[in-house]
Amino acid sequence: MTMTAEQAAQFADVFDRLVTGVEQVLLGKHHVIRMSFTALLSGGHLLLEDVPGTGKTSLARAIAQSVRGTSNRVQFTPDLLPGDITGVSIYDQRSGAFEFHRGPIFANIVLADEINRASPKTQAALLEVMEEGQITADGVTHPVAAPFMVIATQNPIEQAGTYRLPEAQLDRFIMKASIGYPDHASTVRILEGAGHRAHEITLPPVVSAQTVVELAALARTVFVDATINDYVARLIDGTRTSSEVRLGVSVRGALALIRTAKTLAAANGRHYVVPDDIKELADAVLAHRLVLDPEAEFDGVTASSVIARVLMETPPPSDRQAA
Repeated sequence: MTMTAEQAAQFADVFDRLVTGVEQVLLGKHHVIRMSFTALLSGGHLLLEDVPGTGKTSLARAIAQSVRGTSNRVQFTPDLLPGDITGVSIYDQRSGAFEFHRGPIFANIVLADEINRASPKTQAALLEVMEEGQITADGVTHPVAAPFMVIATQNPIEQAGTYRLPEAQLDRFIMKASIGYPDHASTVRILEGAGHRAHEITLPPVVSAQTVVELAALARTVFVDATINDYVARLIDGTRTSSEVRLGVSVRGALALIRTAKTLAAANGRHYVVPDDIKELADAVLAHRLVLDPEAEFDGVTASSVIARVLMETPPPSDRQAA
């Protein structure tokens, strides 16, 4: 089944209402809110690399409230253990059996704050749940809530005492984004409302959690022409053959770009993907998956600049071909 034009219009209406609701909390950040909901409705997870105090926790809470879901925040520290996230089995003397006590990962929206401060072993505890939506403890599988999204944050400035996320884990994040500081007008509006703490603001739900699951399933039915798949494949090849890149984008990254492009197309009221959807998402979806050559990094080359150059050098299909 392929999404119809009428379904695309309905999808876009709900998407806009979700974004508008969260904008009441995160002022002046229309783009990053759209990217966050695109990640959620694509069934993926979001990595926010930003300095402290830019509203990362507020964003996670607002998204959870908008979809009538639950949210948990986990502060990652060097002494955090895997069981502190996933949960632990505790022996119950009355029943004479071990009972599994669920950790904070069992929520719709989970904020993993400063994820790079925890040890690699603790970071790895998220791999199974981010990929498969389940936790395995003592041989028993425990599914997490649906919808489910991890919003992880890391501070790009302070690196002392941190553990860089391995490529295998970075690849699990469907997008990487940055909130950044608000502009002058938004800052003034924030200061005018200084009497209200961000955590005191409660947003009315726009849709139910079950509706989000249904919207995500509907987004997967957006039409993708063969020329768009060819375009994405050529972009991925461009990252792998670049002399500045040691490790290019994986197949998981290519699939993530198509999945998010479908969601973005529907959010824009279209039932088909166009090349501009791919271009808009390429940096957010692909850049964090690249491993640059050390000499290129020393010369000031960034992953975003490599993606930008690959986009320039790779001709997209014409709108007539992709429609």
